Amino acid sequence: MTEQRIKTVGETLATDMERRDHGVGTISAYLRRAIETGAYSEGDRLPPERQLALTFDAARSTVRRALDQLAKAGLVSRRLGSGTYVGAGGGQHGADLADQISPLQLVEARLAVEPFTTRLAVLHATRRNLDDMETVLARAEASIDDKDSFSRWDGEFHLMIAQASSNPLLLSVYRQINQVRLHAQWDAMKEKILTADVIADYNRQHRGIFNAMNERDAIAAQSLITEHLEKARDDLLRANSP
Repeated sequence: MTEQRIKTVGETLATDMERRDHGVGTISAYLRRAIETGAYSEGDRLPPERQLALTFDAARSTVRRALDQLAKAGLVSRRLGSGTYVGAGGGQHGADLADQISPLQLVEARLAVEPFTTRLAVLHATRRNLDDMETVLARAEASIDDKDSFSRWDGEFHLMIAQASSNPLLLSVYRQINQVRLHAQWDAMKEKILTADVIADYNRQHRGIFNAMNERDAIAAQSLITEHLEKARDDLLRANSP
């Protein structure tokens, strides 16, 4: 991870943490969210404990305990004398996998995983899950002219669906999907695909999926997310056409 990216992520987290308790659980939760949404990618080294302590206005011992929690959850690995890295094994396998997967293969994998995950999410989502999704949707809808911002909130919305499924294995699979979505191949396609009109269409589809989930209509939610992913696949194919 570049120094500029570390600074940007740190500034974002610091802003989000304003007026909040900076205890172990809170720091751990924010770093977990940064990893799950791709602010930190598989294999990235997290900022040093000293820098994190400044970012979160917390004692280094508090930051250390938060990082220990993430390590126990398998989200990071601690290397003596080197630092803390995203991924239980330092991230090489995840990086290699991302190199092998094309944007089209990624969409195909999402079509295989997300419709059923969404159906489970309708059955298990809490009111807090749904409220958090609506907050993220509002941010995505406000990002119609910002491809990077929209991509961030888009990824977080889909991640929240996986979290609401209450299935740790499906959540783990979707975390891997989000890591692949950050790959350079997708970044290049994003520039071709995400026009303001396409972002508006995706936002409308996201809103429809959310409304079906909010109404506890599992069949409709599953159908709508399938339609959404099929559109993403069609947009990708069009962008690749001569």
